[in-house]
Amino acid sequence: MPLLHVDDVVVQFGGVTAVNHAQFEVEEGTITGLIGPNGAGKTTCFNVITGLQTPTSGKVLLDGRDITRMPVHRRSRRGIGRTFQRLEAFGSLTVADNVRTALDIHDGFSGIFRSANADIEHLLDRVGIAGYAQERADSVPTGVARLLELARALACDPRLLLLDEPSSGLDESETEAFGDLLKELASEGRTVLMVEHDMDLVMAVCDAIHVLDFGSIIAQGTPAEIRANKLVQKAYLGYADEADAADETKVMSL
Repeated sequence: MPLLHVDDVVVQFGGVTAVNHAQFEVEEGTITGLIGPNGAGKTTCFNVITGLQTPTSGKVLLDGRDITRMPVHRRSRRGIGRTFQRLEAFGSLTVADNVRTALDIHDGFSGIFRSANADIEHLLDRVGIAGYAQERADSVPTGVARLLELARALACDPRLLLLDEPSSGLDESETEAFGDLLKELASEGRTVLMVEHDMDLVMAVCDAIHVLDFGSIIAQGTPAEIRANKLVQKAYLGYADEADAADETKVMSL
């Protein structure tokens, strides 16, 4: 049984269909990519999975249990964590206190009986931003803020981690280290579903990829299968074969 099953989900906003009968699965302990052009419906799918958006129809199952109508906080308690495309750190708090807040919320009343400092240090060190611990979150570079959001999500010990554009703002070496971290998390049994436009990263770390275009899943498979898929090439590049690619190159050179 897959950890996550998105079952025939439709999301409509008035007369606009943002997600059109999307159906895909995410296996436990894997890294799965959800990719597609801008406006394809990727973030809306994330919102449905995490409970921020109620689908017009369809279901979301976690471990085989229907969570479609479950509120956000209960999904979090069941092990769903998330980062956002738009940075959502508490800007007036330090990087360390952002993580401390997440730990306090996750631990609840039981957290008053222990010090979280060691956990905070461990989380910041793990994502590579320990040197920024006492900096205000609104003063750090965008790439550091992205990694802060990851540390904060990990503070809630998620089984399923949804990452929305996690490498945005990272340089090449930081992106490589981030990819290694994702593989480590998966090797520990965590499951990662990510929306990402850095195709080098997606192809390097993902076990499976689902491609959205105009709200519909147009392809699913391994990175090699997705790279060779004509529909994916057309959705991303506007052409689907070598002849079309040559024509496109000729036009761009004029």
